[in-house]
Formats: sequence, structure tokens, C-alpha cells
Amino acid sequence: MPSTLVHVALGGLVGAALLTSEFDARAIALVVAATAVPDLDAFAGLVLPGAHRSLLHSLLFPALVCALLLVDTLREESLLRTRFGTRGVRLAWVSLAAMLFGGILPDLFTNGVNAFYPAVDAFYTVDGKLLLSDQRGLVQTFVELQPERTEPRPTTQNLHYSTPVDPKPGKEPEDVERVAPVFQAGWELMLVVVSSVVVSVRLWDARRR
Repeated sequence: MPSTLVHVALGGLVGAALLTSEFDARAIALVVAATAVPDLDAFAGLVLPGAHRSLLHSLLFPALVCALLLVDTLREESLLRTRFGTRGVRLAWVSLAAMLFGGILPDLFTNGVNAFYPAVDAFYTVDGKLLLSDQRGLVQTFVELQPERTEPRPTTQNLHYSTPVDPKPGKEPEDVERVAPVFQAGWELMLVVVSSVVVSVRLWDARRR
């Protein structure tokens, strides 16, 4: 699973792309902080079994935030706009985008999240391949038209994602290994490097103007 550093790097790229003229150090700090929010459910896993990759990784979480933002920003007397102006509105929406695209979707597209928790307690993963063959034509495995799976999907009752905070379900032995992933693939390192360069250049440009 991607580390929080990888999530934050992707959130930084989202912020660099969408903040436009509002880009500065404080704005990008808020955006990358919002990107890391879903990983906070690792701490909830200490008291709520299966909470990691469920509580704040559910797609219902950004959907709820989106609904609240829509209700507020479409009103004539928007609390957010009145307090923080149009800058605050843009920062809120970009932070939401970074949280979804940088904080949740990378986990959904690697080893899964509890996508509709708590309405549906089941972990889902989007994985597969798409290729064009001169012998087999278009081949894709993202959507497989097969009979319904015989094994039930993993739920919070039988699936635990190891984190440095909660490496094993239940009571852990004193010598339990706590592993904090940083990079687990070359593309993750590349993403962090690219994001660091892009955000640094944008910060330099923002200070120069």
C-alpha cells in the first residue's frame, strides 16, 4: 500500500494543478494536510477493529464533505465565503479533490478500501490490465464478466491492514515489528521526486510574483 508520503506527494501535484493564482505555502500546506486525513483512521483501528481503510477511506466520506460544501457555497450567505472569501472556497474544493485523488484512490487502486463503509461493509480493489493485441484484440481485466464470486468479500471483521500504530489485530506481543512503509516501488519514489520538484518550482514562482 502507498505510504502517507506517497499520498501527500500526489496531493501536492493536485494542489499545484488546481490552486492556480491561490497557490502559496499556506495553501499547499492545507491541501497536503487534507490529503493525509484518510490515513488517520489507522489510529481509530486501535479502538474500532477494521477501521483503517474503512472509516475515512470510504467514498461516502468525501461525498459527505462535498455535499456540505455544495450546500454552503451555493447559498447566498455562504459561511465559508463570508469568513474566508473566494480563496477559502477554492482551498476547500481543492483540498477535497486532493483528499479523494491523493488520499483515497491510490489505496483503492492498489490493495483495496472499504469503499462504501458503513453502508456496506466490504473491501473493494480496482485492479487489472488493458492492452491491445494483434492476436487477441482488446484485452482488459478491470471488469470481468464472470459468475459471482463464491467467496465473500473481506470485511472489517476478517481483514486487518498492518500499520505502525496497529501492526496486528488484537493484543500484540511486546516484540512485534512495527513497519512504516516509505517507498515500496520505484514509481512511488519517482512520484515523490516529481511532486517535490513541481511544488518547489511553484512556491519559488509564487514568491517571485
